[in-house]
Amino acid sequence: MKKLISAVLMSAALTGVAVAANDDFTPAQTQAIGEIAANYLREHPQVLVDVSQRLQDQAQADQMKQATTAVLSNQAALLNAPGTPVYHPGGDVAVVQFFDYQCIYCAKMAPVVEQFINGNPKVRYVYKEWPIFGSRWSASTRAAQTGLSVFKSGGAEAYYRYHNAIYATGHNEGKLTGDDIRQAELEAGITSAPQEDLQGLAAILEANNQLAQRIGINGTPAFIIMPVKGATADNVTVIPGATSLSALQAAVDKARAGEAKGG
Repeated sequence: MKKLISAVLMSAALTGVAVAANDDFTPAQTQAIGEIAANYLREHPQVLVDVSQRLQDQAQADQMKQATTAVLSNQAALLNAPGTPVYHPGGDVAVVQFFDYQCIYCAKMAPVVEQFINGNPKVRYVYKEWPIFGSRWSASTRAAQTGLSVFKSGGAEAYYRYHNAIYATGHNEGKLTGDDIRQAELEAGITSAPQEDLQGLAAILEANNQLAQRIGINGTPAFIIMPVKGATADNVTVIPGATSLSALQAAVDKARAGEAKGG
């Protein structure tokens, strides 16, 4: 009964109703209040819905605050990690994407990301290979390793072509093949298999995995948008999950506006 009373008091507080809490209710008063509360909630179920939504919103806001703090503590690893593919390295704002080639939502985002990059030549795009489905589908890890190898041997343009070619196959959720990966290499201009440092590639992938955990990213895709210099809690945006072209652009505009204001 006391739990029900507490829930009603919390509901009232969150919905803007002033309620005087008192721990000294008599048993009879507690019973009466409980019955009133139960009847009220039955007649007004939207109260619980509203409270639940407010609690979810607050939890999400707290999560984003923690993620932003973690981003600020890990700027070097996000922006300048050795071996990480970067496109438009001279950009003033960075978009960092964590992704897996076998993630269906990453695949759906791929044309949006390509359109965004083509429309934003002054945005540094950082590709964080994160094959979270590697234990289920070996091609996930293999494609990530090959991507890092393509970047090392062919540079940003070759990697960009490889990355887009993998998604252009339409083969995700376990459908990607070794032939798909090899064909993507050819489209990237890699005509002979480069000598791979598997231990070094594995170290980069593990560093990305550890970085994602430190920031609190739980799945792919995930995007972090921040100024290359002058990042603060006010101009960093963390987007956990698929998003839209307009949302990415708005986050870039926010980063630039915050950087200018801070400078």
